[in-house]
Amino acid sequence: MEKTPLEGLLLIKPNVHEDKRGYFYENYRDELFEENGLPTNFRQDNQTKSVKGTLRGLHYQLKYPQGKLVRVSLGMVYDVAVDIRKTSPTFSQYFGMNLTDKDHMQMYIPPGFAHGFCVLSDEAIFQYKCTEIYHPEDEYGVRWDDSQININWSISEPVISDRDLELPFLAEQKNLPVYER
Repeated sequence: MEKTPLEGLLLIKPNVHEDKRGYFYENYRDELFEENGLPTNFRQDNQTKSVKGTLRGLHYQLKYPQGKLVRVSLGMVYDVAVDIRKTSPTFSQYFGMNLTDKDHMQMYIPPGFAHGFCVLSDEAIFQYKCTEIYHPEDEYGVRWDDSQININWSISEPVISDRDLELPFLAEQKNLPVYER
């Protein structure tokens, strides 16, 4: 487990065992998460398949906040977590990195962060475990192109859902999670 500049956001590099048949690795093991102070009770698993240039996010929940363990099982995405916790010393800052099916890196995104990703390969399968089930009435989001956050998505014409195109900017958010140490 490797810390990032944003408190609570962690990178996870699994031990990959490769041979002539391919590879094997554990993408989740509860005792390792417990030893590192991470949640071990994931309640929902999700998977998306997207084409090149697709941008999903930036999403978050308030009443039913989700911690997310994210990874890519096919292709490459640029994955982003934005600290949206009011009074956090890193409020509005983001951390982004490429996640691929080659290096098997994972990111744990704690509650209090908005999350999104864009697909850099021809297609990508993105998987994430959530600490809470999805409640559609509790879905919020921040615009992908918010100049306050200033994310460099590395794509010029993203494919974005109508819903995500209508998300408000961070400064317009009426409800944000509170930073708790």
